[in-house]
Amino acid sequence: MRIALVSEHASPLAVLGGVDAGGQNVHVAALATALGAEGHVVDVYTRRDDPHLQDRIPFAPNVTVVPVTAGPAAVVPKDDLLPLMGEFADRLTEAWLADRPDVVHGHFWMSGLAALDAAGRVDLELGDHLPVAQTFHALGVVKRRQQGARDTSPAARAFLEPSVARRADVVIATCSDEAFELKGFGVPPARMAVVPCGVDALHFSPEGDVAPRTERLRLLTVSRLVPRKGVGNAIEALGHLVRRGVDAELVIVGGAGDADHLEDEPEIERLQRIVAEQGLQDRVVLAGSIEHDDLPAWYRSADVVVCAPWYEPFGIVPLEAMACGRPVVATRVGGLIDTVVEDSTGLHVPPRDPEALADALEGLLGDPERRRRYGENGRRRAATRYTWRRIGSDTARTYERLTARAGVAERRTSGA
Repeated sequence: MRIALVSEHASPLAVLGGVDAGGQNVHVAALATALGAEGHVVDVYTRRDDPHLQDRIPFAPNVTVVPVTAGPAAVVPKDDLLPLMGEFADRLTEAWLADRPDVVHGHFWMSGLAALDAAGRVDLELGDHLPVAQTFHALGVVKRRQQGARDTSPAARAFLEPSVARRADVVIATCSDEAFELKGFGVPPARMAVVPCGVDALHFSPEGDVAPRTERLRLLTVSRLVPRKGVGNAIEALGHLVRRGVDAELVIVGGAGDADHLEDEPEIERLQRIVAEQGLQDRVVLAGSIEHDDLPAWYRSADVVVCAPWYEPFGIVPLEAMACGRPVVATRVGGLIDTVVEDSTGLHVPPRDPEALADALEGLLGDPERRRRYGENGRRRAATRYTWRRIGSDTARTYERLTARAGVAERRTSGA
């Protein structure tokens, strides 16, 4: 198959760790690579954010990244990209009329908006149906519920995102919780599939180098530095543990720069204030951005990996931790409900509850045998259910079902 992946702000080429770069970049890059390894030809269309990028950039076997000129060739925050999606769709239309793919897969709601617009025009011009799959990676309705006034999404997302869901030929949810939310958009189960994110279980493994550590019990969190990721709650939980006499530390991996260049991160000042309030200056390490190749060593250095987001559409970090044989304590939200198996690969706690997080961590830190068992179970689960090879195959099967019936399909209107 010829497959067009559309990811307007999350390029496979992006440096991970920035405010608008993270799990979606990893997902799109790994999915494209897995599909290419199966012999499919994959073009990844992403908005050009650098004037020096080539028009077509080889990325992996059978995979090419195609920077699309839409608006300034510069970094633009994703919440400011909506006005550029018309131009983005124009360029997609031109590309697909010149070389029509067999299937299109939008990633994030704005990508879906542009992909559906372009595919509809290709339908009219060529007289056949170009099927569109859609993965949201995050739903605005959940974001608004959790962040309230702090949600910086464009107001139009409230009605455009459900329209994308209803118009797509299939919505590929990454977890069962997201599939439940999509029912509220009016998407029937017959037009939904659940395919999770994956993990590179060869790169992330229990064997290999271990990052330097102290004698203290180590908690590790790997996250973008934005409030909803719950890093502040993890710091507060450490404060509870230390006051209870637990000799532990917390290492925070994440941010757009290394440990010496985090001052421009909007979230750093707030996190440092929490550290000071808790008296944890000698127990919290802000490690900054860590190269992807070095991440497994940091996971291996941890006794427990903490994932405490307020909400999480899927969450790749727990999979990476599990693949490295580390137990996970995670909030009971979104995709973490599916990936972390209670009392098997880790524990669940309520979001925004540092004391409950501390309770779970205290019991686990005090029980090395349970930590070992959770780690072994997590490794088995990650290396069987969540390999990118399997995720790529499951996604390709979803595409194949779409292309098999594309000849008789009609583009759905926003009210369908």
